[in-house]
Amino acid sequence: PRDRRRRSGAWVTDGETAFLVDTPPEMRLACIEYGISKVDAVVLTHSHMDHVAGFDDVRRFNTLNGTTGPDGKVVGRPLPCYASAETIEAMHGIFKYISDKPNDMGLFRPMIVFTPVEAAFQIGGFTLTPLPVVHGPPTTDATPPTNGYLVERGGARLAYVSDCCEIPDASLSLMNDLDVLVLDCLRERFHPTHLNLEKAMSYVERIGPRRTYFIHMCHDVKHAEFEARLPPSVRLAYDGLDVEL
Repeated sequence: PRDRRRRSGAWVTDGETAFLVDTPPEMRLACIEYGISKVDAVVLTHSHMDHVAGFDDVRRFNTLNGTTGPDGKVVGRPLPCYASAETIEAMHGIFKYISDKPNDMGLFRPMIVFTPVEAAFQIGGFTLTPLPVVHGPPTTDATPPTNGYLVERGGARLAYVSDCCEIPDASLSLMNDLDVLVLDCLRERFHPTHLNLEKAMSYVERIGPRRTYFIHMCHDVKHAEFEARLPPSVRLAYDGLDVEL
């Protein structure tokens, strides 16, 4: 069953604040299956469709976070979304109807306040720091600027790096003393825009996290067989995985 994978994304919460990392195509189904009804913000790594195609469905959280007037009409609350300036520009191109304004006809379009990410920012009690990574050849329309994120809360440190083929030294320098590393590992064979097993393991050894979870595996990877070859501190993520820090 762990070989049946949705596209990569995450839901992070401390019980008071919750946010999504990416909105993959199956996001709505995952939210229903795992009972996710609270989202206060969205964080995007980049604008490839396997990470943003479910974005339209965040409008449900505009409704859930909104208020109901005396006439019974729901007044939605805009949802903050954090991403690189290039990703925000791409999102406006993909979803031309997104606005931060309410619509008199109802909540059938996402209400989003985009904030460009250039440095560390706060979502509730969380501090997020962008970790720029290389996701393919020099930047083109097909390989947009991509961020991982360092997530810190109450002394806990997690780095989420979903799509990359190289992690620059400047980003690696921020990834010390990690409790958890969540890292791209597409397959065993070389790939020009993603980490393969050998290169992913080299970063694990260099960073030295206490726990690592590989994500973004393709159909080449059979969960049980692949994971049996990994050291105990390195596991393959799977749909519904719950990691507590």
